[in-house]
Amino acid sequence: MNENPQHQPVNSTSSMPSIRRTAIYAAVLLVVFLFGFVPMWLKSRESSTSLAQAEHHLRVARIENTLSSAAIDARRGDYEPARQAASDFFTSLRAESDAGTESAFSQRQREELQSMLAPRDEIITLLARNDSASADRLSDLYVSYREIMQR
Repeated sequence: MNENPQHQPVNSTSSMPSIRRTAIYAAVLLVVFLFGFVPMWLKSRESSTSLAQAEHHLRVARIENTLSSAAIDARRGDYEPARQAASDFFTSLRAESDAGTESAFSQRQREELQSMLAPRDEIITLLARNDSASADRLSDLYVSYREIMQR
């Protein structure tokens, strides 16, 4: 019996085009992914910066709103809500001033706002005593705050 084995020689180069083709597909896929990823990453970064700026402006507006609320309540004779709002104002102002580089205030503003913390106890005491002079003090404080913030 004459057996003729039908063995095909293994060609190591026959798998080479398959590997090359896979590498090309992977490279094309990577390029396509980057074309989609890079613009979205840039947009995300821009949105993140915009959000941080909006949050800074919001913190400043909330502090101002709290002070104006205290001044209006004191002017109307609602001393307890005015006292609470004034206390919140001083607490928020202190926290924002102590935030350093994370503060919504510039360095110059932080330095100037420090002087606004001095009359805290006196104003809160006036409000606790239902003293009408507290309304004038809060109004003056509000005007000072606005001047500092507009510089």
